[in-house]
Amino acid sequence: MSPATRAGQRAPGTADWRDVPVAPVVLMFGPEDFIAARAVDGLRAKLRALNPELEITSIDAGHYTAGKLGLTASPSLFGEPKLIEVSGLAGMSDDFLADALAYLLDPQPDVTLALLHAGGTRGKKLLDALKAAGAPRIECQALKKDQDKAAFVGAEFQAARRRIDAPGVRALVAAVGANLAELAAACQQLMADVPGLVGSEDVDNYYGGRVEATAFRVADAALAGNAPAALSSLRHALATGVDPVPLVAALAMKIRQVAKVHSARGSSAQLARELGMAPWQVDAARRDAGHWSGEALVTAIKVLAEADAAVKGAAKDPVYAVERAVIVIATSARH
Repeated sequence: MSPATRAGQRAPGTADWRDVPVAPVVLMFGPEDFIAARAVDGLRAKLRALNPELEITSIDAGHYTAGKLGLTASPSLFGEPKLIEVSGLAGMSDDFLADALAYLLDPQPDVTLALLHAGGTRGKKLLDALKAAGAPRIECQALKKDQDKAAFVGAEFQAARRRIDAPGVRALVAAVGANLAELAAACQQLMADVPGLVGSEDVDNYYGGRVEATAFRVADAALAGNAPAALSSLRHALATGVDPVPLVAALAMKIRQVAKVHSARGSSAQLARELGMAPWQVDAARRDAGHWSGEALVTAIKVLAEADAAVKGAAKDPVYAVERAVIVIATSARH
């Protein structure tokens, strides 16, 4: 975690994004979408644990019409508690600013207002009012230092009651530390596939040589229909020691996410709740879905199932199976 969120160094009024307090109004502030999404997910889970009938509504502060916040926060017919998730505060409209300031003076009981601000000075008057009101502030800043990324990995394993040794942490940060979402996905992959203590050898088996070419780069290029880039990244990854198993896993994860959102309708927050994904994952999958038809997705899922079996022992040449899967997927996607 960043210095601002490590125990003992947290700024007054701020709270840990892994343990967001339940309060009438909570502010998630900063540009790191992954941390903001995790914070909102954690708050949502706490509120649902208190009352499974929780009503959740999403509002975009940048496309806001006057009076909507008050109407949304007003008591419902059956009196269910409410969570109102407001995104886009960095581009909030003047109407939202006015309504939010008024709401702070008289917040509704049984309503939690979660505000997501990507940073900057827009709405400073509201930010100052939130601070004066004592609303918890969750810092959602990018983790730029390896020390902070290492603390993040350690916390991911600790939260799952799993262990990774110090060399393993360093190896994982070096391999996939550029993107926090990828780093979190790598932690989950290792915890799912490696029993007991995770060490540097386990990390190397999955992610060795991934500083320049990652499984996610291969998957991104393939899903975008860029076959030359996908094959180039794949061959570089394999040449630098990447195991075929995580390559197939990355492809399969992304294809599954695209399939989930392909025909879905609704806001990112709404689909995230319905599909069990984070909002940033929904947004990324929607971008990829523009390259795909339903028939092409069926083809991709079939070839990935064959590749998964091949890399786990069903074929003598797992590298060929992965390469074939990448070619089929990249050529099935629309440019």
